[in-house]
Amino acid sequence: MNINVEKRVGKNIRDLRERAGMTQELLSAKLQLCGCDITRSAVAKIEVGQRHLYVDEIILIKEILNVSYEDIFA
Repeated sequence: MNINVEKRVGKNIRDLRERAGMTQELLSAKLQLCGCDITRSAVAKIEVGQRHLYVDEIILIKEILNVSYEDIFA
């Protein structure tokens, strides 16, 4: 992915997480409960575009935050 896209997607995830009233810690815990080995630090890096997202992470984030793919990639 291109860095600008990663930053935009990360910002969207942060905005969606905050709208859901969820902390980075809670999001990472919910992802871990779904079998995704991810730390709060990794979530923070995703949100600022410093870490790539894997497809399974995107799917789970969409489900946990109850949003659409369009919301994530807009």
